[in-house]
Amino acid sequence: MTLRQKIWVVAMDRQTKRLALFEEAMQRVYGPYPNDTPDLGSWQPSSSPGAGGHRGRYLWIDAFGVINFITLSCEKRDAHSRRLYLELARRLAETVHSVLGRKRDGSARLPGATDKEPLKGGLRIGKLDADGPDGDGQYHHYLTLWMFALNRLALATGEARWNDLAIQLAKAIHPHFITGKGGQETMVWKISTDMRRALVDNKGNLDDVDGLVIFQLLQDTASLFDEENTDGAENPPPLDAEIEQYRRIMARHPKSLSGDPLDLDMGLWTCHLDRDAAWSRPLAGKGLVIARDRFLPAAQSPITASRREPYRLAFREFGACLGIKCYEDDPARPLHEGAQVVLDAWAGKVLMKGAGEDLRPINLAMYAAALIPGAFRKGFVRLESALVYR
Repeated sequence: MTLRQKIWVVAMDRQTKRLALFEEAMQRVYGPYPNDTPDLGSWQPSSSPGAGGHRGRYLWIDAFGVINFITLSCEKRDAHSRRLYLELARRLAETVHSVLGRKRDGSARLPGATDKEPLKGGLRIGKLDADGPDGDGQYHHYLTLWMFALNRLALATGEARWNDLAIQLAKAIHPHFITGKGGQETMVWKISTDMRRALVDNKGNLDDVDGLVIFQLLQDTASLFDEENTDGAENPPPLDAEIEQYRRIMARHPKSLSGDPLDLDMGLWTCHLDRDAAWSRPLAGKGLVIARDRFLPAAQSPITASRREPYRLAFREFGACLGIKCYEDDPARPLHEGAQVVLDAWAGKVLMKGAGEDLRPINLAMYAAALIPGAFRKGFVRLESALVYR
């Protein structure tokens, strides 16, 4: 066996082990689900504890769940697995819409939504408490991540309806997060469940960037499906006005990244979706410096021996590792290798039963995604290579 063949065998062995850990993490959040038949029967995502939110659903975690199932559908590399995991992703998406797209008691859809347009009322966060400082409502960055999950599902299945739902959601929520301050357009990052008032009177650091990139992605995907439509009908760009509004807000708010691991996560991940944009290169450059000089040296310290361990939240570190691995996608690059060292150090603890039960669902879902970013990566999902990123 040549040296190159030996290196290939070692790499495949590592990927096989990571895939096993990935599926174990997903089974612990969404299982038991069958993995020996594409016929799921009556399977539905668990509501207790499920994703750990209200009635078992939490929008951020379930967005990771949908994307992770799409990753599994591609990584398993056989027709049976593709059908199985895509159906799991579909059912999870449908369940999220039926729970978080309705009032907390389940009695009716959120205001503005109808049976024909189920996402016109937005989607709840899924907080356990209805009110209070950590109560339910709608987060802009959760909603854009969910739009991305629906977009990946559309591309993976070839079913345009999922991207159509994402656009429906985008148009419904956008005006409610836009506000004026000092005579200028800006945003808020949390609004009430009924979308009638702002609950936090300031903008999320990257909300305008996320909005711009994700809304453009949805619009490009809609164009892609229009091109495949044999009736020759051309639809006007559905999100032009919203995209331009995000551009204006971005122009007034210079972009930067804090040392917060989740800020690093979303920053690098969003930048990798549009690497050549004028705003993207300097923002990614700052993020890579933070990863190299601050995040990785701190996160690679031994977990059990660290005096900071009580203040180290696994899911935040997993988010940063996901962002690093999406942007630095070559496993041989030092930052990519450093992120994997962090994940290896957490592996035993995050999979251990009884460890951090309250945060268990978010830890497991984000751990899986950081292990194998898969469908989080640009170009991973079928049909995406035909998109034109502006």
